[in-house]
This record gives sequence, structure tokens and C-alpha cells, in this order.
Amino acid sequence: MAANTQRIEVTLETLLESVDLAESITMRIAEAAGFPDEEIHKIGMAVREGVINAYNYGNQQDRQKKILMTVELAPEDMTVRIIDQGQGFELTEIPDPLAEENLLRTSGRGLFLMRAFMDEFKVERGPEGGAQLVMIKKLPHVHSANGKHQPE
Repeated sequence: MAANTQRIEVTLETLLESVDLAESITMRIAEAAGFPDEEIHKIGMAVREGVINAYNYGNQQDRQKKILMTVELAPEDMTVRIIDQGQGFELTEIPDPLAEENLLRTSGRGLFLMRAFMDEFKVERGPEGGAQLVMIKKLPHVHSANGKHQPE
């Protein structure tokens, strides 16, 4: 982690209320980082989906388990990590929600949204087991500097 990277780490209870808290914290950081409103909402929705998955699938709503969220703001990007205390999973084992046979199922939709709303998305094994979702969004000035995105 570079010296000019800012980091916040939050330990969340395995409660539905933690979803709103995680989303709110992340959206405030994204706003302070200079993301436009539409991107702030996409980042918030990605975090919301990640914490819901940690609550439901990772920790299986077990109040004894915790959800760890870290947000790092570096000069070029914002990284959000969500770690649960569950069994972990392999991304390749989750059905594609866009496949015709899965269109009416809800499984995999949150992962699809996280992938769509963030620039990078991966699932790793957490340091103590469980799943670690890693979501990265390039800062707006980085996009405009390389010609990909011009702020409005």
C-alpha cells in the first residue's frame, strides 16, 4: 500500500442493517474522491450486493460471524474488499444469470451487478477462510487522463 493511500476498515455485524451502513460509508468515500453521482450509486449498489451476499451466503445470517469491509483510496483507484467468515466459493461455480435456463433464478445476479458496476471484480479466499470480494473502480481523473471517460 503506497504512502498516499488512505484506508478505512469496518467490522460489520451480520445484520441486514449492516448493508445500509456499508453502502453509506462507501458512497461517502466515493463522493469525496470525486466520482460523479451515477458512479457513486453504482459503487454503492456493488457494495450493497457484496454485503448482502456475505450476510446471506457467506455468514448464512449467523450473528456470531462478522463481515469485514475495507475501502482504500489510492491516487488512481478505489478498492473495496468485503470478507465474510463463511466457507468461500469459486466464481466459476456460480450459474450465469444471463443464461436462458437461469433467467428466472435470482442466484448470481448480485455478482453480475458487481462485475458490471466496477472496473475490476474478483473473488479470492479470505485471509482466514471465507470469501473476499475485491472490487476496484478507477478514479474519474484517471479515466479522463487516458481518454476513456470525460466527466460531465
